[in-house]
Amino acid sequence: MDERIANLSQRKKGEGEDVPEAITLPLEIRVHGRGGQGGVTCAKLIAAVYAQLGLNVQTFGDYGAERSGAPVRAFTRVDREIIKNRNKVYRPDHLLVLDPGLLGPSLLDGVTGGASLLINSTAPPENLKKQFPGYRLGVVDATSIAREHGIGTSAVVIINTTVVGAYAALIGLPMEAVRQAYAFFRLEDDFEAALEASRKITVFTPSKQSAQQNVDAGGPASVGSVLPMTEHLRDIPTELKTGAWATQSPSYQEYGAPCSIACPAGNDVVGFIQALKDEGVEKAAELLMKTQALPGVCGRVCPAPCMTACNRDFFDGPVNIRSLERWIADNENLKIMPENDPQPHKFAVVGSGPAGLSCAFHLALSGQRVTLYEKSEKLGGVLRNGIPAYRLPEDVLDRDISRILKLGVETVCAAVVGKKELERLSRDNDAVIVCKGLGAPFAIGAAGEELEGVLQGLEYLASCREEKQHPSLTGTVVVIGGGNTAIDCARTALRSGASSVKLVYRRSREEMPAIQEEIEEAAREGVQILTQRQPVAFIGDTVVHGIVVAEVEPGETEEDGRHRPVVTDRTMEISCETVLLALGQRQDMELLPGGWKIENGRAVRENTPLNVWFAGDCLTGDGTVAHAIGNGRRTALAALAACSGKKIIEEKSYKSTVAPAHIRFSHFPVIQPHRDRHRQVPSWKNDFEEVNLGLPGPGEAERCFSCGRCTSCDTCLVYCPEGIIFRDGVGYSIDQEYCKGCGICVAECPRRAMEMIEK
Repeated sequence: MDERIANLSQRKKGEGEDVPEAITLPLEIRVHGRGGQGGVTCAKLIAAVYAQLGLNVQTFGDYGAERSGAPVRAFTRVDREIIKNRNKVYRPDHLLVLDPGLLGPSLLDGVTGGASLLINSTAPPENLKKQFPGYRLGVVDATSIAREHGIGTSAVVIINTTVVGAYAALIGLPMEAVRQAYAFFRLEDDFEAALEASRKITVFTPSKQSAQQNVDAGGPASVGSVLPMTEHLRDIPTELKTGAWATQSPSYQEYGAPCSIACPAGNDVVGFIQALKDEGVEKAAELLMKTQALPGVCGRVCPAPCMTACNRDFFDGPVNIRSLERWIADNENLKIMPENDPQPHKFAVVGSGPAGLSCAFHLALSGQRVTLYEKSEKLGGVLRNGIPAYRLPEDVLDRDISRILKLGVETVCAAVVGKKELERLSRDNDAVIVCKGLGAPFAIGAAGEELEGVLQGLEYLASCREEKQHPSLTGTVVVIGGGNTAIDCARTALRSGASSVKLVYRRSREEMPAIQEEIEEAAREGVQILTQRQPVAFIGDTVVHGIVVAEVEPGETEEDGRHRPVVTDRTMEISCETVLLALGQRQDMELLPGGWKIENGRAVRENTPLNVWFAGDCLTGDGTVAHAIGNGRRTALAALAACSGKKIIEEKSYKSTVAPAHIRFSHFPVIQPHRDRHRQVPSWKNDFEEVNLGLPGPGEAERCFSCGRCTSCDTCLVYCPEGIIFRDGVGYSIDQEYCKGCGICVAECPRRAMEMIEK
């Protein structure tokens, strides 16, 4: 017991005549609260109030190393005689409950009818009266009162001094004694809250009949006799269900992995990698192709924002996700069967680039009738005409397209769709999806741009794919631009005979939008990258033989995070025989009939939605294969929903993303990423064979953290201090009757597959 309270009791000895008549001595009091609420101090303050009346008191708490929020009990005894009983209070005359979350069957153990019960609660007092008949009941919202008086913090309100004021009113203790006790403990500032609680308490007095019923129900008899401490000779196993202590409970959750969220195609990255690791390539391919129509293509040319977002990048390097997708595509033998729709709809898809192929794949997969229209002789669009064979071999593209055609997709090649043809298609089909890609390339707008030898990069790349003998280049070639097309032009020019290739870009190398690995490959093959240079003129009479470039300084940061280029008057000349322009393309909708416009990706005429949708770069201008694939799938499903009247199945969303801070890196061994293999030759001239050979096997899948998704690693089971987590066949079960809510399992989960939730 606090020595100060004992001394206070001694000083007041002999003044017991101030004890209220309603109190029968000896008196035993039990306080139920949670760690952090001040329950033990509450018991001490009550003892101090009785000590002010000249009575002998005893007070102590019953708690160990429980965390804040765990149930705590405290005990106070009051008598005129010296108190020699050192046991806990098993048969309280007065019971104080500081937290209504503790109200349960075990709370009233040993409490007899007619006892005084004080509850801190916001519930209507009449409801509690019905719940606890037969007791002298006091109900007060001590938490709100303490908060209004600023006792504690906004997060943790200390209610002990407020509760004591309500207790004094319930029992009839003089408030002057409360004031003196607070002064003794230097808590004078809390006395106003105690006074307010004494005024706001609602008190119910039980009838003699209901009080007697509680006595007859066996209150103290169920407790058994209380033995002296010296006679406790054996340990009796407890049946205490400690789950009642918990304010929170661990729960298995699934949170968003940053790789999956960053994937423009909408792939379940964690899902297909874990399937590859645990169930094999066919299962991984099955899961991947629920969203990905072109895994062989995307596994080679995707800029892989998933890898940039990978949490493992903060540990020992990102997982090589793109190459795992490629390995699955190159090694799967999955037989994909379309659904059987008894009433299929008829769709026309205009354009067979990545968006169009994705549309056709998902529509055919759902059992619809699909016809694919392509203006060229072969399917593929920009995939076939704009990406060099050394990055995307023709047989890989054909394999992905063949998988789509096997679903029953019809094709019409050499079909140029204009305004009249689009109107006809909309009449002949249930829906039309236009995936025509981007339009004409941008011009640089510099003097001499019309000179012979100044070529558009995309046209040059297309001619390289179309002709068996690649166009021959000589001398120095200058490529202008910093995207993937510019890098492709530079590397292709080296293979076409150029003696040297210089790539000129107006920003820094770090700000180049091209895939970083492709930039590194270009430099390795001999491309000279000149950054912060802006072409301002082309030199030559009829044929270009040089360009003038100005130095560029970085200006203010723009919305995309890059610096606005500021062209200076400092210039230099670069001699060359050919210039390849790779400055991007415009978005245009020249095929829109008169009176049509686009709203939310759908054609509208006179405010009436038509059965024509738009997808991919012609709509979004994102400019990557992965974005086009994802947008194509979403548009196909939206068009199908409009035709069938069925609700679109929304993509999985997560309330939270797994950040690096959520990963327990200490649980994982350091494993360096498996790098792609690359073919090396003395000279790249006329060599258009694939350079990147990918991964030798699927071992890289072992490096995936599986962020936000349980892998049944048993960490929670091993670290549970109570041993109440166990396997239930498909996952884990937690015995909530004994879970104290300590949160150790959640804290130790390596991948944030668990969370504490309020009970």
